[in-house]
Amino acid sequence: MKSYASGAAAGIAALLFFAVALWPVRSVLAQGTDPDRRIVTVTGEGIVRATPDMASVSFGIVTVADDPETARSQNAEASSTAMNAVRELGIEERYIRLETLQLQPHREYDEDLRRYVEKGFEASRQVVVEVHDLDMLPTLITRIVQQGANRLNHVAYELQDRDQARNEALREAALNAREKAVLIVETLGLQLGELWQVNEQSFDFPRPFIRMESMEAMSRDAAPEPDAYAAGELEVRATLNVTFKVVE
Repeated sequence: MKSYASGAAAGIAALLFFAVALWPVRSVLAQGTDPDRRIVTVTGEGIVRATPDMASVSFGIVTVADDPETARSQNAEASSTAMNAVRELGIEERYIRLETLQLQPHREYDEDLRRYVEKGFEASRQVVVEVHDLDMLPTLITRIVQQGANRLNHVAYELQDRDQARNEALREAALNAREKAVLIVETLGLQLGELWQVNEQSFDFPRPFIRMESMEAMSRDAAPEPDAYAAGELEVRATLNVTFKVVE
């Protein structure tokens, strides 16, 4: 009988100790939780369409010769001719970027041997030109084809004032987020409260490209074709995550 009583007493003591040990933890949790706070989180998207007002044209000059020095000198002459053609259109020097010359063995595919073989040396140089008058673009490309360039990499369209498009897209995203939040809380019979938190999720500023075939396939006597370089529109996107308080 004594054994039973002592065991029961020990069990009660253990339960009391466990309850006392848990009490501070429960108090901290209750103080750190706000049961009256109600929030709604939405994603707002803003889309702005803008017409490009500038372009970057990337083209190359490639020359092949039996020895490296001849390939280099021929490339220097052809590059100078192409660059002068760009300057004659009134494009400022600061908008013309001449890349480093690359010199390497020239390889051609041999049908008889069914493999690539080295035949002389190849010198190549890339040029990037910024065009701020898009009406000039067809004429520019035609001129550089006629004046020594034999590789056109791409034409990339851009905006000179990117900040204006970005800010407008962010503004549209914020308005879209608020509109969504109002719709949700009013449907649930509540009201939208003050702003709680906002985070920018993404910003997309695409650069449309026109990828060109080798200029060797283009006629050097061809007239400029403006329709071939139509820029279209840029679609700038911004996304925000926005959290509002909700009130009754």
